Amino acid sequence: MNDLAAACPRDDRPWVLTATILASAMAFIDGSVTPIILPRVAEDLGASFAALQWVTNIYLLALSALIVVGGSLGDRLGRRRVFAAGVVLFAVASIACAAAMSAEALIAARAVQGVGAAVMIPQSLAIITASYPKEERGGAIGFWASASALTTTLGPVIGGLLVDSLGWRSAFWINAPLAAACVAITLWRMPEIRQERGAAVRIWRDLDWAGAAALVIGLGGASWALIAAPEQGVTVEVLVAGLIGLAALALTPWIERRARQPIAPPALMANRVFLAANLLTFLLYGGLSAVMFLLPFDLIGGRGYGAWEVGVSMLPFGVLIGLLSRLSGRLGDRFGPRDPVTVGGAMFTLACLLLAFGDPEGGYWTAIFPGVTLMGAAFAVCIAPLTTAVMNAGPEGMSGAASGVNNAVSRGAALLAVAGVGAIVSYAYSSSAPFWENMHGEETPNVLQGALAQGLAQGLITESVRVGYLVCAVLGLMAAAAARGLPGRPGPVVGR
Repeated sequence: MNDLAAACPRDDRPWVLTATILASAMAFIDGSVTPIILPRVAEDLGASFAALQWVTNIYLLALSALIVVGGSLGDRLGRRRVFAAGVVLFAVASIACAAAMSAEALIAARAVQGVGAAVMIPQSLAIITASYPKEERGGAIGFWASASALTTTLGPVIGGLLVDSLGWRSAFWINAPLAAACVAITLWRMPEIRQERGAAVRIWRDLDWAGAAALVIGLGGASWALIAAPEQGVTVEVLVAGLIGLAALALTPWIERRARQPIAPPALMANRVFLAANLLTFLLYGGLSAVMFLLPFDLIGGRGYGAWEVGVSMLPFGVLIGLLSRLSGRLGDRFGPRDPVTVGGAMFTLACLLLAFGDPEGGYWTAIFPGVTLMGAAFAVCIAPLTTAVMNAGPEGMSGAASGVNNAVSRGAALLAVAGVGAIVSYAYSSSAPFWENMHGEETPNVLQGALAQGLAQGLITESVRVGYLVCAVLGLMAAAAARGLPGRPGPVVGR
């Protein structure tokens, strides 16, 4: 047993795992419910479509840019302390979201919520890694992934019920009791583990704020340009924002090499397995996020489903992950992550192809269910082995930073994939609208948002979304190929 796991008594481990699951549940439920409440927010607060986009994107931007800093804080200030602080900040920001009286206030509260999540989320995996010996870690991470997947899947269903019965604000109020239970368990049964010691002032001073700022500017500029281009065109503002974003991202490695305490430590970035696992995270989570973004357009805009039906339609995805992730984590411990992640990437590719080539006029069971189900099986096979590969690749004392980097990669992938694939779908719609109107003799707005708002051109919406599914299939195929860079069996990690 390693020294870190020895610091957590065996009787405390189930409680520690429960606390991390509660924290992850808050974040995952929030992420899955937010898209459902946006129409009600627009009605209640008079928010524009651009404002609604920023309700989602400002959270992702704060989370993806600061999550590595949050992971490093846990290593240096103490994981239990930082974890509890993140949970409290997330809960307070959730209450502010629920009380917001304007779109601007809601966006500001969502930004703070993203900061809280950036502090809270990376501690979950780091705490599990520190609390369980390596031979039991895959099973624990698999159980965490199963519980997280179930809460994520039930989130839209529960959220739909809450929104329909109590209004959109109730989707944020629900975080308060979850946070209270999480903090109580944390203070009661979670031991404190800190890898680095020193004065708090020095620790805060040494954090890589320049690297975090570069990520904010880079991801913010690039995503804004991708979102704005389909509606505004390639204007000077869009070009400048995109170039600034790309320049900031390109400068990030240079900044990191010169940082006193880089958010991505050289010992991690020099590890071939760690880099390969994060590339796979980018491809798979980027593809998944884009599919989840496209499905409501397909189901609501293209097929006439309601928001409640969209939530229910995703149940097979989360149920399969919930049922199978713990088993796949144990298999990954035994046989290594290479084959499970390769198979998972291939299955995800096939799932996207099933969605892309499903009957546009078919019902849920023939057009949507096969792809959604196979997608759930794909991630059930590969999530736990891939996450375990990331956490095992770095030195024991850097588990917080490793978790932070991996979470930043997955959230950054979501931000860029949603913006990029959304831009492709929007362009596909706009370029096809005149031909569709001539061929079908029906009114066809020139902009995708116009068709969605007016309930028109459903067939063209479905055809445009197909293009996005195909892009996601390419990401899955790239992931299946890149998975060959992972270890094939348990043993010494290459690249340390």
